[in-house]
Amino acid sequence: MPLYEHVFLARQDLSQSQVDALATTATEIVESNNGKVVKTETWGLKNLAYKIKRNRKAHFVMLNIEAPGDVVEELERQTAINEDVIRWLTIRVDEHENGPSVMMRKSDRDNRRRRDREN
Repeated sequence: MPLYEHVFLARQDLSQSQVDALATTATEIVESNNGKVVKTETWGLKNLAYKIKRNRKAHFVMLNIEAPGDVVEELERQTAINEDVIRWLTIRVDEHENGPSVMMRKSDRDNRRRRDREN
């Protein structure tokens, strides 16, 4: 079965529980169409390089998906309709990355540096 990474950016004024609900909705769309979400990562609220639909920040969420192409088409269609999502990107990959993604490892490294400076 083809493998995909789906990343979406949610509006900055949403709460974390609303962002989690968006991720849950995306998971339900995939699983109701005989796909499988292998991993979900919430990267948090991050600054954008430029304004997107009047937002300077966005909540980033990544889903690793195993599903046929028509399932991904439906997910993208539903994502385009949702007003809380300001951008999304789905790419096909040869294999999913084991463990935390690069974005999660980067935030762990930054947190360790902050703690070291404080001590």
